[in-house]
Amino acid sequence: MIQRRAFLLASVAMLSLVGGPALASQAGNAGATRKRNIRLAGARAPIEIREERLGIPHIRAQSKHDAFFGQGYVIARDRLFQIDLAQRRDLGRMAESFGPRFVPADRAARLFQYRGDIDAELASLPPEVLDCARGFVAGVNARIAELEADPTQLPLEYGILGITPLRWDVRDFVRVRSDGMGDADDEIRHAMLQARSLLHLDEFMDPLRPAWQFTVPEGLDCAAVSEADLGALLDAAKPLPWGDRKVTSYDRELDRLALAAQGSNAWTVAGSRTASGRPILANDPHLGIGGASPRYISHLTAPGLDVIGGGEPGMPGIMQGHTGRFAFGRTNFHIDQTDLFILRTREDDPEQYWHNGEWKHFETVTEEIAVKGAKAEQVVLRYAQGRPIVSQDPSRHRAVAFASVSLLPGANMRFAMIAINLAHDWASLCKAFEIHVSPTNIHYADVDGNTGWHAVGFTPKRPRHDGLFPAPGDGSYDWTGILKVEEMPNILNPEPGWFASANQMNLPPDYPYKERNISFSWSDPFRYNRIAEVLSAQPKHRLEDSVALQHDVQSLPARALLKLIPATLSPEATPAAALLRRWNCGIESGSAAALLYEQVMPELSSAFRELVIPKAARDLIKSVNLSQMLKLLAAPDQRLGSDPAAARDALIDKALAAGWAKAVKLRGADPAQWQWGDLHRVVIAHPLSAIPAIAAAFPKIDGGMSGGDGTTPMARGVSARNFNVMHGASYLLVADVGAWDNSRMLLLPGQSADRRSPHYRDFYQDWLTANTQPLWFSKAAVDAHAVSRTVLTPA
Repeated sequence: MIQRRAFLLASVAMLSLVGGPALASQAGNAGATRKRNIRLAGARAPIEIREERLGIPHIRAQSKHDAFFGQGYVIARDRLFQIDLAQRRDLGRMAESFGPRFVPADRAARLFQYRGDIDAELASLPPEVLDCARGFVAGVNARIAELEADPTQLPLEYGILGITPLRWDVRDFVRVRSDGMGDADDEIRHAMLQARSLLHLDEFMDPLRPAWQFTVPEGLDCAAVSEADLGALLDAAKPLPWGDRKVTSYDRELDRLALAAQGSNAWTVAGSRTASGRPILANDPHLGIGGASPRYISHLTAPGLDVIGGGEPGMPGIMQGHTGRFAFGRTNFHIDQTDLFILRTREDDPEQYWHNGEWKHFETVTEEIAVKGAKAEQVVLRYAQGRPIVSQDPSRHRAVAFASVSLLPGANMRFAMIAINLAHDWASLCKAFEIHVSPTNIHYADVDGNTGWHAVGFTPKRPRHDGLFPAPGDGSYDWTGILKVEEMPNILNPEPGWFASANQMNLPPDYPYKERNISFSWSDPFRYNRIAEVLSAQPKHRLEDSVALQHDVQSLPARALLKLIPATLSPEATPAAALLRRWNCGIESGSAAALLYEQVMPELSSAFRELVIPKAARDLIKSVNLSQMLKLLAAPDQRLGSDPAAARDALIDKALAAGWAKAVKLRGADPAQWQWGDLHRVVIAHPLSAIPAIAAAFPKIDGGMSGGDGTTPMARGVSARNFNVMHGASYLLVADVGAWDNSRMLLLPGQSADRRSPHYRDFYQDWLTANTQPLWFSKAAVDAHAVSRTVLTPA
């Protein structure tokens, strides 16, 4: 499953420009509050912004519109290039600034935009939600207007690249919808394996959870399916061609593995199981690490609104945080939200396709893509029933349509956080979920002691298939709607007193999944099982326990491996086994055994794949699922050969020997000098560092060693290219429900993406050392810790 997720990485400016414009609040000591007044168009009344030492803005407005105006303004002040680049990519406007190589990406971006009635979509939103969104957009544009009046304050990237920021329009929140190909590549793989009579092998790559049997849709010719059917979806997934980077070097499998390892942790503990008697909600979203944070912390206050926490920089509102009444967190839930439909086109007119008993013409949209340094290019975009046509083969009378819930009317995800932030209790929160498209586990805990979990996200109804294969596009397999919010799994005040989500398969045992096919693809449960192990053993959980659990590096796969090490080993494997047997299975940054383990496991996985996956399937099954591998090694059977136990022992012996040799090559012959953190480093680089001028102007932030890997609660995904940390919890929250000023948080690397600001990396060391910081909320606490006060006055 490949998804294009919008975590654009950092921009970091030249340190020498310390005398540059005040793009972010300046560091200082509490009590020495600096004051500033700014006149801006777009606000309806004066807005006060108090900022504390780490650059967290507390926005106090007289209306909700103006609170979101303030949020848009400070985000554009601190993260303008980050959100502007994302906006250009999503709108398909890269080529106009960066040249012809970006035309394919622009075409793909435009193909997946919403083509319905935008005015009708805006009118369907709750008026208060729309008004807040307009406020956010006005705030972004107010900051851009400031920069247009005084270009010396522009982030340095604009001068280097010779571009200027794009103005924002609330209509683009409706227009930009798609979030990648979903599981379309899985559907293709299933069909191709079925055509080779090798579909049973897919369990080694992506096991079906809960238990399920593949059924090929009637009328689908699996032998005709190929990866070419993905067409424009592959263009959308490829990285942008900055500098000399070649798109042909893009490795889809590395991308898939990286995304599969991503996720988030969240747990909610009821007051009955905490030392304080108050609920605790903890959340750490695992997103891309390597640049500017995919979260921005802010506090919005107005009559009827008081919310604080982290949000996606280009989206209005708070995604993980709390109001004055309840805390809320989120992790990725799994919903199959996409399908490929194979269309039969007319032999004498490839612009027509067969659907519901008649020939229909493709809907077409012609767009002009402006291209820097070249003539504008015209592209024709085709749709069938509103579904983008991602590939066409007139010679085979064939076209492929891509169905995604994000392209349905009402799928207005970019407004969803506002609706959540305006809720005041469980019932109104559930109402807000009606426009929440993305598959999400929502965690909830309120000041009255209630705790709740709700899986949300648009889930298509498929009466005749399960979404595991492409389906014939003749209309007989069309979706018939989406599940209602109340039809999704949920629970209020669960009996055990705690619950957690870490992207594992968490459908309740009594959920009617056979009638409501939500998903059959889920993350391995290692992080969840470790979280459950800890929480179930803590009858009086404390805030510091949640902080410790967010930084827990105990590896359950490592435990499983140690149990499998044979008693008799080759001389080459013996030293590795001896080191691992003395280990506590913690993936700690200073651990030699952890470094060795991280070399052994890829060797074991590779050898296991060669043993169980025949050559005829290896082009499709390019990696094996860790949980499935450990399960078969623990209970070996004929799939390992005629002597399964001996084959298992040989695999492990070989992996131990190869892992030891690799560790020696990487760090020398003395294990006393090995430390996992010497390889596993936290490096922050500019996303455009392939451009020499950007690389020269924006040096990397480096030096941080990390523990953990993608399977530990402290998830720190390992890059297959260089062992660096590639994803993890760049934002962490532990909320003390009702005693809000006790809540703790962290961010990486800082609030600002401009190195001229003191807040571009001031969280870096605290994040590395798990030194959580207070998330001040009450007016008294905010005023006591504010170091600057800015008043935005309507022009």
